[in-house]
Order: sequence, then structure tokens, then C-alpha cells
Amino acid sequence: MTKVCCLNPIAKVGTRNFTDKYTFTDNLQEADVVLVRSASMHELELPDSLDAIARAGAGVNNIPLDVCTEKGIVVFNTPGANANGVKELVIAGMLLAARDIGGGIRWVQNNKDDENIGKSMEKAKKAFAGTEIKGKTLGVIGLGAIGIEVANAADALGMHVIGYDPFLSVSGALRLSRHVKIKEKQEDIFREADYITLHVPLLDTTKYTINKESLAMMKDGVVILNYARDLLVNDDDLAEALESGKVHRYMTDFPTPKVANLPGVIATPHLGASTAESEDNCAVMAVDELRDYIETGRIRNSVNYPTCTLDPDPCAARICILNVNKPNMIVRLSSILSDAGINIPNMANQSRGDAAYTVIDCDTVPDDSLIEKLRQVEGVKKVRVIYH
Repeated sequence: MTKVCCLNPIAKVGTRNFTDKYTFTDNLQEADVVLVRSASMHELELPDSLDAIARAGAGVNNIPLDVCTEKGIVVFNTPGANANGVKELVIAGMLLAARDIGGGIRWVQNNKDDENIGKSMEKAKKAFAGTEIKGKTLGVIGLGAIGIEVANAADALGMHVIGYDPFLSVSGALRLSRHVKIKEKQEDIFREADYITLHVPLLDTTKYTINKESLAMMKDGVVILNYARDLLVNDDDLAEALESGKVHRYMTDFPTPKVANLPGVIATPHLGASTAESEDNCAVMAVDELRDYIETGRIRNSVNYPTCTLDPDPCAARICILNVNKPNMIVRLSSILSDAGINIPNMANQSRGDAAYTVIDCDTVPDDSLIEKLRQVEGVKKVRVIYH
């Protein structure tokens, strides 16, 4: 029986997809797999029994990836499952930045007891006049699942859309509207766009993408939208740009203490994926990934181990090995099985940086002592057996 621990409430449309071979536990220390949304796992002691973690969302900064890789714990995320929800919030952000809708709403609330509000508003509304987004240029930095959705939606609204992503996949390019212009340099986005939206993960190379230098390249009155990660923007440099008028509005889903107090900022409390549909999609995808890994050994959408698939085979057992990516590892593992007289009809091995994953089908069931020999091989992090 596989024990599942949910560190956050997970939509039942996903968790009900677990079969009767799974059971739920509130005790992390006895869990085989974990489902998590926003709960921080950095302070938690991860048990040796833990095989996999699925993040019901895209970002995994709340999970200690290095620790997980060292312990042979596969970490999954759910890319694209919440893309539409985030896209709609980004579009709303652009509209809120272009039109002082918030100011207009506050005026009505402040004057709701005015018996002549109909006449008063005709004089007051000029203070809330704005611009239209049609015909403006939107620069999209990061053309993954969400960035593509945003680019296509903005194109449909009549915006000129330019995008930058040095890692744009072929499948991603095929999903982009033919009107979206791809730029070879990120600096082109900074120089040409009226609106700039960020859709990249937080890495050493993307931290403070918006800073004093990049802001200096931008048009006066630019609108910056950050519905990805807070540290993509340098708060101190942003504050200066807002004060000078270089930046007209900063739209963000990540209000820090400084940003929340800056004029020209419209912030929401991390609402990007806070829709019933997104939560359902993420839950279903996360559960499917965990089941696929536990039941077949397949890895897809992992952020710390390679994608690896071996077709189902009517063999006696499937051995799944998480190991360091180094020479002769496959030879050593297969030799142990060969010496024990076990035939290997199928095998798959993939690597990702220093991490590797090996799946071996066996014609006969390996005994516990043989599995222990595999675990003792230098560089092996974890060995798991799926019995057929």
C-alpha cells in the first residue's frame, strides 16, 4: 500500500484518482509520496521512505531540490495546468494598468451616498481616463505554457506582440500565433515594448531581470507585469523608476513590504492560479504523475530527474534506480543482475546533469539480497522494485 501525504488541501477531483492501492496519511515520516501546493518543505525532515513529491503548480521554490536529488526523491510539477488562470489575470492586469478602473471604483464607493451621483460622476470621471491596449506593443519574456497563452490572447485583443525565449521549444513555437514576432535579444523587448510581462522561472540567470540597467532601456511610461516570481524585479530599482515616471504601473502578484507601499503599484495576493479550474487541473496532473511513477516507473515533468519512459512489459519485475550520472554505472548495475542469472529483456537510462535514472526489466523476481547489492553500488541514491 502506497502512503500519500498531502501537505496542503488538494482538489478532490485529483485525489479521488488514487486507487485502493493508495492510502492517505497525515504523518510525513511514513509517507511514500507527497502532494504539495504552497507549503514550504525546506524546514522538513524528509524520510528515507519518500519516493516522490508532486507540486500542484509550476514553481518549486518551496521544495529543497538538492536534498531531494541527493536522497533519490523525484520532484514533479504541473506545467501548463494553471496556464489559463494566470493568463486571464495577466490580461486583467494590463486592463487595470491602462484604465484607472480601481480609482473609478473607489470614487463610486466614496460617493455612494450622493443623491446626485449621476451628475457628479460626469465631472469626476475625467480623472480616471486611460488608454486602450489595442495597438500597443506587448513584450513577453519567457514563452513557456503561460507565456504562449498570454501572447496569443494579447494578439487576439489587437496588440502587437513580441517575445523572447532562448529555450523556445518546437512544440511551443507551433502553438504561438503567427503574428507574434520572436526577438533574438532580451534587450529588444526592453526597448520596444509598451507593456512587458515576465514568464520565466526564478534562476540565478533570471533574478533581477528588471533592474536599473534594463529599466534604462525601456520607454518612458512602460508598464511591467510580474505574475511569475517576485525576485525577477529589483524592488529598489523599481521604486526609483516609478518615482521618476519611467514606469507608469507595476502589476504584480507578489506584494513585498516595499512594493506594497509604492505608488503606481497594483498588487494581488498571489492569485494567478487561484481558480477552481486551475486547482482542479493541477491536482489531476499531479496525481497522474505520481501514479505513473509509482506504478510504471515512468518520469515526466520532473524538475530534478530526467524524463524517462520504458513501455510496459509482462516481465516479472521492474527495477527503478536513481543514481549519479557517471561512467560505468550501467555496466556495474547490469553485471550484478547478470551474475545472479537474471535476464534483462528491456532497459532504459536517461541523465539530467549529475542525476540519472535507470529502469531495468527482469525475467525473474530479484530477491532482497540482490536489491541490497544494487543499493550498495557507489553513486546509487535509491532502488525501487515494481512487481508484476
